[in-house]
Amino acid sequence: MKRINYFTLGFLILVTLLVGCSKNNEVDIPQNIEINDFVWKGMNSWYNWQSSVPNLADSKDNNSGEYFDYLDNFSTPESLFESLLLNPGTTDRFSWFIEDYIEQNNAFQGVSTSFGFRLRAVSINENNDIIFYVRYVAPNSPASDAGIKRGDIINALDGVVLNESNYNTTVSKFDNQTITLSFVSENAGNLNFIEDKTITAIELTENPVHYKSVFEDVNGKKVGYLVYNSFRSSYNDELNEAFSYFQGEGIEELILDLRLNGGGSVLTSAYLASMIYNAAGTDIFAELKFNNKHSDQNGYYNFENNLDVFNVSGDKINEEAINRLTTINQLYVLTSSSTASASEMIINGLKAFIPVKTVGSTTYGKNVGSITLYDSPSSDYTNENTANASHLNAMQPIVFQIFNKVGQSDYIHGFQADIEIIEWDYWNEILPFGDENEIILKAALDDIRGLNSKTNSKSNSKNTKAFDVLQLENKFEKDMYINPSFLNN
Repeated sequence: MKRINYFTLGFLILVTLLVGCSKNNEVDIPQNIEINDFVWKGMNSWYNWQSSVPNLADSKDNNSGEYFDYLDNFSTPESLFESLLLNPGTTDRFSWFIEDYIEQNNAFQGVSTSFGFRLRAVSINENNDIIFYVRYVAPNSPASDAGIKRGDIINALDGVVLNESNYNTTVSKFDNQTITLSFVSENAGNLNFIEDKTITAIELTENPVHYKSVFEDVNGKKVGYLVYNSFRSSYNDELNEAFSYFQGEGIEELILDLRLNGGGSVLTSAYLASMIYNAAGTDIFAELKFNNKHSDQNGYYNFENNLDVFNVSGDKINEEAINRLTTINQLYVLTSSSTASASEMIINGLKAFIPVKTVGSTTYGKNVGSITLYDSPSSDYTNENTANASHLNAMQPIVFQIFNKVGQSDYIHGFQADIEIIEWDYWNEILPFGDENEIILKAALDDIRGLNSKTNSKSNSKNTKAFDVLQLENKFEKDMYINPSFLNN
């Protein structure tokens, strides 16, 4: 056990003399473990698996001296936080510690330092050569300014040609502010150098309502198509406007592309479901269940007739009537392993009411969500406005599990696609969003036409292996969170 310093030892002796072992007496906490005290108490109160973590037992702080000694064993609050997670990486793949909650709150609304693109890494041959193909480019970003577009192929970073042996070290170059990318073309299995492009990351705000269009005649039907990349509440009005467009076009089918959507606001997910389901009214869309200490917070997100518009600070600035489609009797969702949390909530919530057909690959598998906990004991750690002003640390632990109206929540291994098409098998023929021949979109359109999906492809060798590029993902990429207002209702 780590030795505490003499000041702390003397303090704990004094605490013992004055208050004995009672945790009901208020004591001053040594400055060096003040944040650790917040971490433990916040997790003890809210953590979804609190009862299964021995060190989060209510009796842990019965004896003040032993409790402070325990907290003093951790050199950082993050190390204490990580020690309190249940089977990190398996049971709990999702909780995380926040160094600066102001920066994090901005990131929740799409403001972050970024190159402005998303990539997928693929091992393409028996030599274990790796390429990146570009999955997405944000408008007005360093990537778009450099002329990078969806479907481009990259085989080197800062002059290092990628393979499985050097991938882990080379991909870390994305942590740098500036990087040089080598672009290639493919012909008959050979990669041919085109050019190098150097880009520098900037603070970027991304609109998640990325692309919308209407296909005029798909087996006699008008089909709406929407690429939606994150459930960000500050873009609720832009999402609603997209459905106004679909209303005006009189679409009869909807294809919702969530391949890049890792989640976000539960409330925004309920709003999107309300735009899709024509008989929604105010029925139950999802049920949230908390731990035994907060069972009084269990509640529902209903379908809504109106939505709130928020600014990037999370303040409500307006209210709008929801633009609900009235001609959609089923939903197509394009999926990938990046489709998670609030995106999976759309699938799970709506399938209790209408057929939902998934096209692509198996989703991530996240049926739990979080809240931000601040060092604000008077609010049970939920109020940013009363947080301890001496630091900006916060936590984003899992605190609830989500169910649909009929009690279904069993998708921790993801939703397997009804029509399975592995996008990275087609790494050298990735087409723009909205192109009718784009491989995943085409499979959905073919199904509407009553055809079996045709995937005859010169590149579909089935020998490929994909890797995530975590360096280009925000830590909260697959988060699903609720606003504090839910807890106050």
